[in-house]
Amino acid sequence: MNAPITRRDFFKASAVAGAAVAVGGSVPAASPGQAKSCIFLMLTGGPSQLDTWDPKPEAPSDVRGPFSPIRTAVPGMHVSELFPKMAAMADKFSLIRTMHHEYAPIHENGFQLLNTGRRFGDGEWPGVGAVVSRLTGENSRNISWWVLPHDRLETGVSISHGQQTGHLEIPKYSRSCLHDMKAADTDQHPFSIMTQVAGAAVWQGSRFVTVNANPTVFDAISWDCHADKGSLRTTLADYRDTVAPDFDEAYTSLLTDLEEKGLLDTTLVVAVGEFGRTPKLNCHGGRDHWANCWTAIVAGGGTRGGRIIGESDAIAGEPKDRPVHCSELVATIYHALGISNATTIPGPDGIPVRVVDAEPVMELF
Repeated sequence: MNAPITRRDFFKASAVAGAAVAVGGSVPAASPGQAKSCIFLMLTGGPSQLDTWDPKPEAPSDVRGPFSPIRTAVPGMHVSELFPKMAAMADKFSLIRTMHHEYAPIHENGFQLLNTGRRFGDGEWPGVGAVVSRLTGENSRNISWWVLPHDRLETGVSISHGQQTGHLEIPKYSRSCLHDMKAADTDQHPFSIMTQVAGAAVWQGSRFVTVNANPTVFDAISWDCHADKGSLRTTLADYRDTVAPDFDEAYTSLLTDLEEKGLLDTTLVVAVGEFGRTPKLNCHGGRDHWANCWTAIVAGGGTRGGRIIGESDAIAGEPKDRPVHCSELVATIYHALGISNATTIPGPDGIPVRVVDAEPVMELF
């Protein structure tokens, strides 16, 4: 199943994928979902769409990169050869290949949009975990919202990343959700440990767990593959040797653990970076920031696995159809948790505002 495939095989299989691919068309409205929890995996640094979950084997070599696509358990769905374990259980998750936003491709813009559904102006909006705590956490005896390992992120600009309560007051019992978890109170804990902690928190009744894959993009290996040999030194070789294998193992283990505990149907698992990477390799053989098109992964929580939402263009640089904005992904999280996007919370001035000004991606349900 996981052997690299030829370009001809790639396109032959892709042609058969029509039944598994959701693109365009009208999607019937549905009642909000019934998931009880969400694990939100923030892939700090922004994974390259071309080298992970949207390979383009027919693109020129300076676009397609060094890795080959492999078949998955879903006919017509292919991922990079760096993710053999994900390939084997592709029927458990779906890919949104047309994520995008319209702002400058800096880490902080993507973080704010994905963690709150909004880009900040003068004030700071509450993270989705804070909103979920306020709206659904009243019956929880445990901490409603975790941020692991913490919310002190270093990505270049000293502004909020959207992982705090903002102007929203949440009940006293859940304020500690923003405190560092003692078991994950160091930057040395690997991603796999944090996903295990996240699964345990959900098992104990937590509503929302945010996991930051890396607390910084400087002087450390992350998804931020500029390959500049300085403080932003991550290369595509690091993807091959460390970053991708760690994610492949941690992500599939998390889904397996949730399923074995009977929690996958009621736990939404979203994995996404704050942007993608430039279609063309830079002069160092890495890729720089790109907010026009990238991939998100959605599993569990009442969503359907084995689907591809949207299609990118020939170089994975722009959505070809069914573009999905960051705010729509946030609306999808709320929908899965039974929160309509018409639900209101107090705004910064006390006037009620909708939790998000976007529609959920209904093709996932």
